[in-house]
Amino acid sequence: MFDWEGDAFDPDCPTRIVLDRIGDKWTVLIIETLEAGPRRFNEIRLAVGGITPKVLTSTLRSLVADGLIAREAFAEVPPRVEYRLTDLGRSLLEPVAALRRWAELNVARIEHNREAAEVAAETALLS
Repeated sequence: MFDWEGDAFDPDCPTRIVLDRIGDKWTVLIIETLEAGPRRFNEIRLAVGGITPKVLTSTLRSLVADGLIAREAFAEVPPRVEYRLTDLGRSLLEPVAALRRWAELNVARIEHNREAAEVAAETALLS
């Protein structure tokens, strides 16, 4: 086990890889989807909405590799695979929920600011 603390402001720090993973929009939604308990691939896909099977597969593989979720294959016919949060993944629930809530509370302001910036840029081009 590593006994090391990172410095995300150091461009060579692996912490940036972790921030990239947990900052991904699909990761946030998958982590919250799995809060209720184990889910199958299509259950996750339907709950998240808008994610392609290819992107979901890739994201799930990365989350398993990072130890945030666990994949369990059952010896059944037809085959069944479930994904669940690990303890490490559960430790992300509170910060992820806070980030989602912040986004939901501020999306209108951000959209307004984006639209205003676009109008200002167009006006500047026409001047």
